[in-house]
Amino acid sequence: MGTLVSFHAHPDDESIGTAGTLAKAAALGHRVVLVFATRGELGEPVPGVLADGEQLPVRRSAECHESARVLGVARVEFLGYVDSGMMGDPTNDAPYCFWQASVEHAARRLALICEEEEADVLTTYDDNGGYGHPDHIQVHRVGARAGELAGVPVVAQNTTNRDWLMRGMRGLQKERGGDWQMPELPDDGSFGKPESEITHRVEAVEYAETKRASMRAHASQMGPDHFMLTMPEPVFAMGLGTEFYIVDVQPNPASAPDVWTDVFEPLR
Repeated sequence: MGTLVSFHAHPDDESIGTAGTLAKAAALGHRVVLVFATRGELGEPVPGVLADGEQLPVRRSAECHESARVLGVARVEFLGYVDSGMMGDPTNDAPYCFWQASVEHAARRLALICEEEEADVLTTYDDNGGYGHPDHIQVHRVGARAGELAGVPVVAQNTTNRDWLMRGMRGLQKERGGDWQMPELPDDGSFGKPESEITHRVEAVEYAETKRASMRAHASQMGPDHFMLTMPEPVFAMGLGTEFYIVDVQPNPASAPDVWTDVFEPLR
């Protein structure tokens, strides 16, 4: 069995993009470790969810541990940086925010965890952080360098398969007709990646409800009426039961399949 270290920007990010992969890996007997750059200090809490005097970062840290329990994660670590806010916000310039952190310094801290854990796989985000959030972009940069420093065999960039998503939304629109309007995605390539760049497709439909329980653990960010928590089970499984990754350097590329189905697979 191997060890997977999953690096994220904020609490709840793990539940949206990688929870199926993490739950599946843990269920198969791999050791799974979560590392967060920040405690999501600038998240917007669900109205009324915080008790009098309760601090959001403390609450979100506790939610991380509950999500980890649900997913079967063995260890949770925080690097201690501060949430940078959305791209262009004045908070991007705060001296202790993750966006302003030295990539080399942050990478060394993450690399130490990877070395302690003898990580076989490190998950990060694609080079645009999925959708352009500064902390997500920084996760890509820091994760890539940490993988180099620690010699992690597989650094897998979590991403959205833009073409797959569009096909799914068109199918849903056709099925529901005028009852559902397909949202528009940015046409500048800033959201996700084309299918041609995807190297790993992790099928985790059987862990879809575990993934949703991980989301539910982050109650300060997702109230009970959040659309992801109220989707019918088949729709949730179809839309969020498959997770996608990009690995830049493939071991034994001549014998590799077009798309792997397990982030540990290139090690075999």
